[in-house]
Amino acid sequence: MTLEFIGISVLWLFLFGYIMIGSIDFGAGFFNAYGTFTGKQHILNKIIQRYLSPVWEITNVFLVFFFVGIVGFFPQTAYYYGTTLLVPASIAIILLAIRGAYYAFTTYGGLDKRFTYIYGLAGLIIPASLSIVLTISEGGFVAIEESGPVLDYWGLFTSPLTWSIVVLSLTAVLYISAVFLTWYANLAKDEPATNLLRKYALFWALPSIVTATGIIIELRTHNFLHYQRLIDVWWMFGVSFILFLGTVFLILKRRSYGLAFILLIGQFLLAFFGYGVSHYPYLLYPYLTIYDSFTNKAMAIALIFAFIAGLALLIPSLILVLKLFVFNKEYVQGKRNDHA
Repeated sequence: MTLEFIGISVLWLFLFGYIMIGSIDFGAGFFNAYGTFTGKQHILNKIIQRYLSPVWEITNVFLVFFFVGIVGFFPQTAYYYGTTLLVPASIAIILLAIRGAYYAFTTYGGLDKRFTYIYGLAGLIIPASLSIVLTISEGGFVAIEESGPVLDYWGLFTSPLTWSIVVLSLTAVLYISAVFLTWYANLAKDEPATNLLRKYALFWALPSIVTATGIIIELRTHNFLHYQRLIDVWWMFGVSFILFLGTVFLILKRRSYGLAFILLIGQFLLAFFGYGVSHYPYLLYPYLTIYDSFTNKAMAIALIFAFIAGLALLIPSLILVLKLFVFNKEYVQGKRNDHA
């Protein structure tokens, strides 16, 4: 096992952590805004605020680790992606700042209803803007000129692959969040919220799996090499689909919501790592692989130890927050009003 493989595996793990925790956060924000818009805030808002209050500070730690690591392990990614991601990354940063301001206002002061809507929409635009990175990495949108890499914005935003990935990011966020919040509302013994969130989970289940299939179809015409490698690991996506069916079955039957969410994690874990394995070793088709851009050995070893130490601190901290707040029986049922 090479240092390059270890480095990209560690980064992929951090990115998966961000996708799962971030999706719950982003989706919860959207459902909070949607509940306010449809007049169902009395059903949803208490459950959603109870979840968001203790964990929102942790979510972006995974993303920070990933960006620091990608530049540390693979310095040339800054050259190839630095200019091309200027617009989508700037949008994401501004929206993250808006979401942070929302938490501050809800904790320490009053809040205008319009800001709740902005906060909810920001939770959808952030994953959509960040998902464009995956489209760019498939190649065909970046040209290397004398001044450096240039992104073909027209080609990017008129590509069916771009919109397939954007729509998947939206549907996946809402599906992951709805499944988790259904479980969370059930733990709180809040039947009205459980029933409503269960409907959201079932509603977003089919679009999430359809859009995922659509990306595979689009890759066949856009990047046939990647498509072939996806087919080589078909079994990972096959097992992922079986886990998806298990999640939907349990939610449909109104039973074992916690197990349903565990199956969902397994579904996305297999699909996400199946995509990563099939994309290996490219960081940007056809210009950049993990071997072309890897840092020196001493730096790589130092980064690996630093990231392992980061995980050793981050995971127990997350477990502690979940134990003390999110899954604490008194807190989840609204008998405690603590804020992290």
